[in-house]
Amino acid sequence: MASDGARKQFWKRSNSKVPGSIQHVYGAQHPPFDPLLHGTLLKSTPKVPTTPVKAKRVSTFQEFESNTSDAWDAGEDDDELLAMAAESLNTEVVMETAHRVLRNHSQRQARPVLQEEPVPTQEPAPATEPLTAPSGDLRLVKSVSESHTSCPEETASNVIPLQRSQSLPHSATTALGGTSDMSTLGGSALSEREAYRLDKFKQLLAGPHTDLEELRKLSWSGIPKPVRPITWKLLSGYLPANVDRRPATLQRKQKEYFAFIEHYYDSRNDEAHQDTYRQIHIDIPRMSPEALILQPKVTEIFERILFIWAIRHPASGYVQGINDLVTPFFVVFICEYIEEEDVDAVDVSSVPEEVLRNIEADTYWCMSKLLDGIQDNYTFAQPGIQMKVKMLEELVSRIDEQVHRHLDQHEVRYLQFAFRWMNNLLMREVPLRCTVRLWDTYQSEPEGFSHFHLYVCAAFLVRWRKEILEERDFQELLLFLQNLPTACWGDEDMSLLLAEAYRLKFVFADAPNHYKK
Repeated sequence: MASDGARKQFWKRSNSKVPGSIQHVYGAQHPPFDPLLHGTLLKSTPKVPTTPVKAKRVSTFQEFESNTSDAWDAGEDDDELLAMAAESLNTEVVMETAHRVLRNHSQRQARPVLQEEPVPTQEPAPATEPLTAPSGDLRLVKSVSESHTSCPEETASNVIPLQRSQSLPHSATTALGGTSDMSTLGGSALSEREAYRLDKFKQLLAGPHTDLEELRKLSWSGIPKPVRPITWKLLSGYLPANVDRRPATLQRKQKEYFAFIEHYYDSRNDEAHQDTYRQIHIDIPRMSPEALILQPKVTEIFERILFIWAIRHPASGYVQGINDLVTPFFVVFICEYIEEEDVDAVDVSSVPEEVLRNIEADTYWCMSKLLDGIQDNYTFAQPGIQMKVKMLEELVSRIDEQVHRHLDQHEVRYLQFAFRWMNNLLMREVPLRCTVRLWDTYQSEPEGFSHFHLYVCAAFLVRWRKEILEERDFQELLLFLQNLPTACWGDEDMSLLLAEAYRLKFVFADAPNHYKK
């Protein structure tokens, strides 16, 4: 145990977080928590001010303790958390972990690190050595600032990290969205976590009657690839929860879809429908990923799905934007039968014809279930999108008044950039892999594609707040909002965005009555 003087120096050294300090991160890592049961946890996370303020420097531990004394108020639900903290926050353990992180980071950056305190001499650890928690509980936390290092061209100076939200303590380490930084965690540990999580899904799905509510909670943080197809079919309402009824349901719905094809598809060249089919035929080659969509078999499948849906929904018919909503379902379902990780490299000619027919029918019905909840987005004049854009504008004005005022001062209207966010459900704003991760959560949230989507859009503006405020020209500002730099995003970036969206929903869910349905 370090001396009292050493402990005082440790707390006085900096008012910033020490790398490697053991903390609990709550957000997209775990399913949403119940604020009624765990409301006391909110005390430790102060609300982020809407305008920049100068950080107050804490000069002594006594001042630090007095300023944060309310964070240690113990309620009935805090016993486990405080007991764990008493065990984990041993000074020597914290210092040892901090020095290990600093040493590993310095080796990766090829720069020496000057340590302020002498530490026991030991052999330098290799740069690829996985960082392990000093306690047996293995609660590792990756800092938010490190989460945006997936793009090599980005630097710490131009990244605005998302605030970490709260959730429940977890007994095992799980990475956001099922992925992690390999420089921090060993490959064996990663596979163990994935196997553990996959096993939880399989156990839940193996029962005679799947608990859909429990499945939603488990899916909020991302769904493992092997069980994603069956999970999406259940969460979308396409398949019943009862296992014995699923084969008959699949057979009946697939037969029903191809009856529609036989009855309607030949009418695509009729005068009444030829404009609809021509627009679909024009829009499909504009979709991504091109290497997949432009394969003749895939193009034909998409044309049939979109045309049949348009004919069977005359209130809206086909509207540009609906075509993008087919892709995630098709990609998830076909990945069940292929080996390639890269969707762009998929050759559907290797997939049996009967399997492709089943994938086509499943994609049609799942897309139809999605559109049933947002069909007013695509009826005449698209009133659903108009309303959602106004709701987003009102929401941002309460979340970040400075950003809202900045857009207004430069005459940037929300409809000019957010219309596409609503019309395509952000599919044109993020890579396809991120869309799939996003839809894991959307299908786990009540009204995820309509209501929760608003908070994800608001989290986009919070994420790029610094860049937005730096733009002083209408054209440049609008161009940035229409082309957000997300090309190199991965699952972890999307999980952090979803965590911020959930925090915003929890804090700002009291929308004015005239915006509520």
